[in-house]
Formats: sequence, C-alpha cells, structure tokens
Amino acid sequence: KKIVDLPVPAAGAPAAEQKAFENTVTHMVQVKEEHAQLCKKELLILWSDYFKPQHLEMFPDLHTTFWNAAKLCSFNKQNVDVAKAEELQQACAKVADMFAKAAAAAKK
Repeated sequence: KKIVDLPVPAAGAPAAEQKAFENTVTHMVQVKEEHAQLCKKELLILWSDYFKPQHLEMFPDLHTTFWNAAKLCSFNKQNVDVAKAEELQQACAKVADMFAKAAAAAKK
C-alpha cells in the first residue's frame, strides 16, 4: 500500500526529486520482496516440519491452504498488488489459526 500511495514526482520535477523517488521505490520493492520470501520460508517450514498427517483430520484443507499461501507469497514478490497482499495476510491469519488450534489440541 505504501508503494501504491507514494506520490510520483511531476514530469518536470528536479532530477534530485526524481532520484529520491526512484530510491524510495527501489528500497520499498526490495523490502516487499524480502518479506514475501521470509513469509514463504516460514510457511513452508510450518507445513513440512510442524503439521503431520493427523492434522489433516482437523484441517482437511491444510495442504490447499498452505499451497495457496505459498503461491500468494510468490505473486507478492513479483507484483505490487494491494488486494493480493491483503489476501496473503488473510491466508497467514488462517494458517496462524490452524497452528493455534493444533497446538491447543496437542496440550489436551
């Protein structure tokens, strides 16, 4: 959202203002890509190391949920799309909820 909301310098703006804009966008894109990669890494660790076959009974859509979340990470690394970023946040919230329920069930 910060990238989309960043004001673009006017066509005749001074070179310093245009360079500052380019630098800001470049930095924001780099951070966005790093965050998406980190998110994907952590999702894949949870999916492969934490969740076990018995969790499929609790969450029949477990594999689909993680697969879609990982695909959203890839999309968000490659694009600037507020709606897809929000979709990724929702997918991560669903994974967090699954994790919390699985952890609570393990304590019983």
